[in-house]
Amino acid sequence: MNEIEKCREELDLCDDQIFELLLKRNAIVEELMVYKEARQIPIFQPEQEERKNKKWQAKLEGKKHPEEIMGIMNRIIRTSKRIQARKLFSHNIVLIGFMGAGKSTISEFLSTMFAMKIVEMDQVIAEREEMSIPDIFATYGEEYFRNLETKLLIELQEEKNTIISCGGGVAMRKENVVEMKKNGKVVLLTAQPETILERVKDSDERPLLNGNKNIEFIRELIGKRREKYEEAADVILHTDNKTIMAICEELIEKLTE
Repeated sequence: MNEIEKCREELDLCDDQIFELLLKRNAIVEELMVYKEARQIPIFQPEQEERKNKKWQAKLEGKKHPEEIMGIMNRIIRTSKRIQARKLFSHNIVLIGFMGAGKSTISEFLSTMFAMKIVEMDQVIAEREEMSIPDIFATYGEEYFRNLETKLLIELQEEKNTIISCGGGVAMRKENVVEMKKNGKVVLLTAQPETILERVKDSDERPLLNGNKNIEFIRELIGKRREKYEEAADVILHTDNKTIMAICEELIEKLTE
């Protein structure tokens, strides 16, 4: 056996060992999920991931190819998160609520923790139309924009384990709610008008609030939408004075009850 054949044989052996270890690791991840559920242990444990990263960084000090190895390890962790997401959610998570209620923030956090895909409906529509949401409203009117939302919701029924962050007016249409529920659990995020104003006061991407950034207008608009929001929701979460972690833990608990 020449040198190159020997190296290839050793590589094949390493690959086989890695393959078997990955199968074993994924099975352990599933066992861990069952254990946590049975004992009501919090799903989110970011400190554990941080400890692992520090340990790996220490082990790689002075070694060759540290970036490549960390890239592989991070990919393995991402796979574990996706396994957890598939076990927890056999459906999409559809976030609804008034603008500024926290939909984008919560979707980003859930995506980080579970390696789930995010679809920001307003962003997708703006990219497809090649203009901002305010410009779509000004050019074509609200009805045109709402029709785009309905069409996109129908498309998204093909997705799985996806977080869909809806614009504030999506749930106002009954047909939209029907489409949301075909492959999703609808989560309503709420916040007090004072909280919402603080969150959106510096944004110009809210057409309905342009020129109306005040507590009274926001309170009135929330009041008009509240009934339809609550009728659409499978789960309702209040976000005032809560950390992102606390909101997401409550969300998971309610979705998996």
